[in-house]
Amino acid sequence: MGSSEAILQVFCGAAPLKQFLKSDLMYTPGSITKCKKRSGSSVIRLFKCSSIFRNGHTHRRFPTAPSIPYENFKNGKFDRSSCKCQNAESVRGFTAEDANGTWFVDNAKQFNTVHDMVNPPNLLDSEDVHGLKKEKEEVSVSDNGVHDKMQKTSVDMIEDEAWDLLRESIVTYCGSPIGTIAAKDPTSSSVLNYDQVFIRDFIPSGIAFLLKGEYDIVRSFILHTLQLQSWEKTMDCHSPGQGLMPASFKVRTVPLEGDDTATEEVLDPDFGEAAIGRVAPVDSGLWWIILLRAYGKSSGDTSLQERIDVQTGIKMILKLCLADGFDMFPTLLVADGPCMIDRRMGIHGHPLEIQALFYSALMCAREMLAPEDGSADLVRALNNRLVALSFHIREYYWIDLGKLNEIYRYKTEEYSYDAVNKFNIYPDQISPWLVEWMPNRGGYLIGNLQPAHMDFRFFSLGNFWSVVSSLVTVDQSHAILDLIEAKWADLVADMPFKICYPALEGQEWQIITGSDPKNTPWSYHNGGSWPTLLWQLTVACIKMDRPEIAARAVEVAERRLAEDKWPEYYDTKKGRFIGKQSRLFQTWTIAGYLVAKLLLADPTKAKILMTDEDSELVNAFSCMITSNPRKKRGPKTSEKTYIV
Repeated sequence: MGSSEAILQVFCGAAPLKQFLKSDLMYTPGSITKCKKRSGSSVIRLFKCSSIFRNGHTHRRFPTAPSIPYENFKNGKFDRSSCKCQNAESVRGFTAEDANGTWFVDNAKQFNTVHDMVNPPNLLDSEDVHGLKKEKEEVSVSDNGVHDKMQKTSVDMIEDEAWDLLRESIVTYCGSPIGTIAAKDPTSSSVLNYDQVFIRDFIPSGIAFLLKGEYDIVRSFILHTLQLQSWEKTMDCHSPGQGLMPASFKVRTVPLEGDDTATEEVLDPDFGEAAIGRVAPVDSGLWWIILLRAYGKSSGDTSLQERIDVQTGIKMILKLCLADGFDMFPTLLVADGPCMIDRRMGIHGHPLEIQALFYSALMCAREMLAPEDGSADLVRALNNRLVALSFHIREYYWIDLGKLNEIYRYKTEEYSYDAVNKFNIYPDQISPWLVEWMPNRGGYLIGNLQPAHMDFRFFSLGNFWSVVSSLVTVDQSHAILDLIEAKWADLVADMPFKICYPALEGQEWQIITGSDPKNTPWSYHNGGSWPTLLWQLTVACIKMDRPEIAARAVEVAERRLAEDKWPEYYDTKKGRFIGKQSRLFQTWTIAGYLVAKLLLADPTKAKILMTDEDSELVNAFSCMITSNPRKKRGPKTSEKTYIV
């Protein structure tokens, strides 16, 4: 309790005088200054100052300062500091005598009887009390203003540092910026492939530059990665589909052929043939299409997407994704680790993240494809896939408390066209953690669905992007955000955001990950906390007009990111530790934070990433729900092939 408040309570009879005399009254307005009045001069003593000032790229706490004369304290602040300390006015009838700033009653006003203890005399007249109240209000408002200004300055300095670091990560090719490297960690002796430009890692960097109106680097990235798409890519004499985009590339300087005295820069792509596990990057081409549309929406330059080579690149990616196969489902069938989770984590089959990006890329491509005769069949196949994919995800991936109870009562071994348990899911698959974890309000899309298998883990990116792309309904989108709020302590805690929840542990971890020492429980992809996910969360929240959720998560991240040197990920169940193998100054951590801040400052800019469901898809979706699957049996009509 501050001294002014305590004194007022005594004078108004709200607190006994005995308690007042025993209390250690300290005049400490807020937590910024401790002010003392002495004869002749005022002295201010600073303490617990949380102001941050800039020294290169290092944020340091303002040191505790010794007592200094107020006359040397100009404008209430130090040079290069945002700390604004204010001198408190003296309280009439009181003096500050001890070194700790404890306030004592003036000796002229003594209590000399027990009667006075029970019925204290009126020490201050009504004018004094009124003045004291007014002073208290002024000090409170002043302190709040100082705190707000300090906090804003600290946040601004964090953003400035983030922009400096992002620009330092830029890679040039033939003198022009072409992308950003994955990380620039001076403390790490092992570079691995963190010095390369990853397509998925550059997406938040590219969005940040677009929001700042810096379009050249994004345009250059799009065109140069498009050139890499047509490169020959083989592993053990086998070549994947022609439309495959690389996972990453590196700018190398090599001797010029035929002239040992000269050098040239070349792009060296990695399509997965050099990656750990040799996994092809399925998400790269999908992100490329999403970024291409965002570039056109942001810059207003549609000439890029209208170019023949760009149109061909879009069609090659679509042809690769829409190719016929053995699968009965409209979802993309992929190997383990084909996306942000690029190590063995049991997501092979039809992982949600790939399906959300697939749907988003189809929506973006349909919007950008030039209307021409050669694309008619491709657009028709694209539309058919959109309808089937949205129906499949909404109906079979969605889970809430009601759906969970329905699965709990499933009958198995149903052989029929109208079976309820279409995928023969056994109720015993429902894990005990899910029964306790599922809130009464809210729901989410499960991580994977295959015959006789449902992966009930919550995967953040897939759920976020399902909201952004309108893969889920409006009600489902709100339910996902409701679940995030309800399970904040699990999904955000000390650092946003869990890449998946819960972590694989024990024998399950051994079997599914192969005892991966990097994906131990609550680390890396196995339940680690990834700050880069802030930007996807922000776009989803803005779309559903609930930006306060994202703002709250950003505020949590701001407390540590700069101080911890922008780690790649955090470990432990609550995200309290920097990841044991986490790179510092991770570029997409920096860019993800910047995009979140820029979008929260101007939510209208998030439209460059959003897609809305159109009426044709809604009508087709309704027809699928009411149709009888047996009516669709019969000879398949011939269809035209589309040419790329």
